Amino acid sequence: MNTNSLSDGGGSAAGTAEDQLEIAALLNRYAYHFDRNEPDLVAELFTDDAVIDYGPEFPAIRGRDEIPGRIRPGLDTVFEATSHHISNAQVAFTSATAASLHAYVYAWHRYLDRSADGHLWGRYQVECRRTEDGWKMTALTLRTVATTDFHRERTHPAERRPAGSTPAS
Repeated sequence: MNTNSLSDGGGSAAGTAEDQLEIAALLNRYAYHFDRNEPDLVAELFTDDAVIDYGPEFPAIRGRDEIPGRIRPGLDTVFEATSHHISNAQVAFTSATAASLHAYVYAWHRYLDRSADGHLWGRYQVECRRTEDGWKMTALTLRTVATTDFHRERTHPAERRPAGSTPAS
């Protein structure tokens, strides 16, 4: 049984390889249901007390019950189609029932108003908790590296060490 995290070893060795796969799969299912315009199924991936933070221009979503009503308007009235691509998932366990997930995202957006297709490159920072129903997301934050023709002016920037600096030990 593998109990190492997929990260740089910074988390405790509390999770199994199966846990790692289940946690990483949360974001894959999130992208799948988001792209299929299934906000109720997106919400099922989160805990009751979850918080989603898409950036400063979109007030944080607080609680699983709020998720469908907050993302449905965009899915129905802003986007004709979306395509989210998740990669480079790294899981770090903080306990037997909690983990952090960091993954890259490329998101393409076709708008109903026929404006230029929007592109976003960035990362999802996710906190997860083991529940009776399996692993669920408790927090999701979108951090952006770059955008082209994206519908938001301001986003949370992705963290990056300044050029020439050395990593903390």
